[in-house]
Amino acid sequence: MRRTNLALALALLALSGCRGCTSSRPPIHPNPNMYNQPRYEPQAASAFFYNGQAMRPPVPGTVARGELRDLTKDGPYWTGKDAGGMFVTAIPKPPQDEVRRNDYPVDYAERGKQRFEIYCAACHDKGGDGKGILFERGKVPTPSFHTDKLLQMPDGQIFDTITNGTGLMPAYRYPIPVRDRWAIIVYLRALQAHRLARSGRPVPAQIQPAPPAAPAATPPQPVPPQPAATPQQVKP
Repeated sequence: MRRTNLALALALLALSGCRGCTSSRPPIHPNPNMYNQPRYEPQAASAFFYNGQAMRPPVPGTVARGELRDLTKDGPYWTGKDAGGMFVTAIPKPPQDEVRRNDYPVDYAERGKQRFEIYCAACHDKGGDGKGILFERGKVPTPSFHTDKLLQMPDGQIFDTITNGTGLMPAYRYPIPVRDRWAIIVYLRALQAHRLARSGRPVPAQIQPAPPAAPAATPPQPVPPQPAATPQQVKP
């Protein structure tokens, strides 16, 4: 009996010594349940696909739910171009379907600042001077938003550049929704106007930091039916 108790005590002592021990080997999963499986990392290369990219773009012509657009009627908001194919010079008014789906109105300047610092500041830096972390560490050439070319660029062309990319800049049509692209432009124009005002230079009419027009007013509420008046009884 004493030997059995001693063996149990030694076994418990050995097991207690295993707590907190680190190991370079992966843990053992009695029920893996697809915990570990082959997969690609984001932006990884692949020898299986013809273009060598593991990340697959959507099938051409795919329309996501809630994204069916009337380009004939509301084209400038979705494309940044008017009916003649020219870039618009002001931020267009969002169509009513977009207003209802995205719960307008929003603070465009604040929303644009958030999206700018997420997607744009890495290359263009927070001040828009093109001295972001990619330039500092990788010497990636990045244009400044305060050059005459960018100051005179129409809002629609900036929107098209964000959507489709240009040069070393990739397209952001999928990561950044349409509303957020226009919000970024609102914040960008505010940055440009602030820099021009601080330097004493005149602010051109092209730079309009004001948000787009607010959506239509809410529809009137139905009036409840009124009870019919009862005729007064006439005394004989």
